[in-house]
Amino acid sequence: MKLDADLQAIQDVRSLLQEASQAQKLLEKMTQSQIDDIVAALARAAKAEAVRLAEMAVEETGYGKVADKTAKNLFVARNVYESMKDMKTVGIVRKDDERKVWEVAQPVGVVAAIIPSTNPTSTVMFKCMIALKARNAIVISPHPSALRCSQEAAKVMRLAAEKAGAPAGLIHCLSKPSVEASNELMRHKRTDVILATGGTAMVKAAYSSGKPAYGVGPGNVPVYVHHSANLSRAVSLILQSKTFDYGTICASEQAIVADASIKPQLVEELKRQGAYFLDEEQKRKVGSILTIGKGLNPKVVGRSPQVIAEMAGFTVPPEARVLIAEETNVGHEYPFSVEKLSPVLALYTVKDWLEGCSRCMELLELGGLGHTLGIHCENESVIEAFGLEKPASRIVVNSGTTFGGIGATTGITPSFTLGCGSFGNNITSDNIGPQHLLNIKRVAFGIREMDIAPAAAQAVERTMEKLQPEASGNPGISREDVLQIVRSVLSELQLEAK
Repeated sequence: MKLDADLQAIQDVRSLLQEASQAQKLLEKMTQSQIDDIVAALARAAKAEAVRLAEMAVEETGYGKVADKTAKNLFVARNVYESMKDMKTVGIVRKDDERKVWEVAQPVGVVAAIIPSTNPTSTVMFKCMIALKARNAIVISPHPSALRCSQEAAKVMRLAAEKAGAPAGLIHCLSKPSVEASNELMRHKRTDVILATGGTAMVKAAYSSGKPAYGVGPGNVPVYVHHSANLSRAVSLILQSKTFDYGTICASEQAIVADASIKPQLVEELKRQGAYFLDEEQKRKVGSILTIGKGLNPKVVGRSPQVIAEMAGFTVPPEARVLIAEETNVGHEYPFSVEKLSPVLALYTVKDWLEGCSRCMELLELGGLGHTLGIHCENESVIEAFGLEKPASRIVVNSGTTFGGIGATTGITPSFTLGCGSFGNNITSDNIGPQHLLNIKRVAFGIREMDIAPAAAQAVERTMEKLQPEASGNPGISREDVLQIVRSVLSELQLEAK
C-alpha cells in the first residue's frame, strides 16, 4: 500500500530520527580530540564550498547576492569555528577548586533544526557545527523554497564529518519538508531540543511542541543617530549593514531614528553614499507591495532596490543602494515601520535622545522586542541610557547592526541564531552556540558542616531537660522516650513528622 505524501514525510522523519539517535550514542563516546577533529573538518568543508553553496542559494531562492552569501558561509567557517574550537565539551569541562565543584558536559541528544529561506546554507552549516561540537546528532527541516541548497549544505557537512571519523547517520536533512513533517520532527520522542530560525508561526510552533526550544523572533531593528555621531562613518556603516545580502539578516537596520538638529547633514550624507529618497507617490507605491496583511511580502525579501522599485511601478538609478522613505508613524498600517528584510529603510526625526528613546521603543514593540538595537553616538551617558532601558538583547554601538549582532564586528559570540530573551518570548537572550546544546552536570564535594539552627538546638535542649532522671533514679530512656523526643522537636519546629 502506497502512503500519501504527508504520511510518507512523517514516516521519513521517524526513520531519520531513529538513525540520528543511534549515531549520537556512538558520537557521545568520542574524546574531545576526536570531536575537535570532526568540527575542524566541517569548518574546512564550509570554507571550500562557500562560493558554490552561495550560488545555489541565490539561484534557488532569488534572495540576496552571491558575494554576500559567500561571506556568510565563510563567517561560519572562520568566525564561528574560531570562537568555539577550543571550547571543552567532553567530560569534565570545568573544575572550581575553591568550591570543590566539577562541571561535566553531556550532550542533549538529537537536535531538530528549522532553517529559514533567507540564510539557508550558512544556517545549516552553523547548526551542524555547534550540534556536533556538543556531541549531538542533528535533523534539519529546510524551508521548502530553499530545499535543494539546504540539502546540499547538509550533505557537505555529513560527508566531511564521516570522513573525519564521525559515525554515519549524525546529520540528516528532510527531503519532503512540510508543516506536518516539521511538527512531527519537533514533537517526536527522539527529538531532544529544537533550534528554530524562521517566521513567527514556526518559532511559536517550536515553543508549543512540548520540547526544549531555542527560537528566534523577528528583528525590527531601529538605529538611533545622535547629534554627536560621526555622520559620514555612521552612514557608511548603516548602508554597508543594511545592503549586505540585500537586508536578509534579521539583525539588519529597519529604521533610522535621527536627531532633528543633524537631519539636513544626515540626508545629504545618505544621498551622497547612494541612498535614494522616495517621494510621496513612490512611498505609497512601495508601501503597497511591502506587506501582505500584517505580514511581510516574500516577493520583496532580499531583492535589489531596482527590482523593488520596478515591482512598484517606477525606476531608480542603478547606483541606488537603498530606498528610504520619511515616516512619522509606527504601526502595522504603516509598512515602512515593520521589519522589511530588504534594502528599504524608514527615516524618523526626533527632537532629542529622549524622544529617540521613545521612538525606538515603539519600533521594537511593534515587532522586534528582544532582538537588536543600533546607536551611533559619542556621548557615553546616552549610550548607557539606551543600554539600560531598551528591551533588546544586543545594543550595537557605532557599528552596523547586521555585523555587530552576529558577532562579526563586536565581541559578541559569533552566531546565526540570536536569542531574544523573555522580551521576545524566547528562552535565552544569548547568541546561540555549542554551550546551549549541552547538559552540565555538577559533581559537588562537601566543604562545610550543616549548622543546626538555634531554634532547633533550643528545642532539643528543652526536651532533654524534661526527660532528665528524677532524684529517685530513672533506669534510662526507653525506645518510646526517644520517639517522644523526636515528636516534640518536630512539633516545636512546626515540621510535619512523617
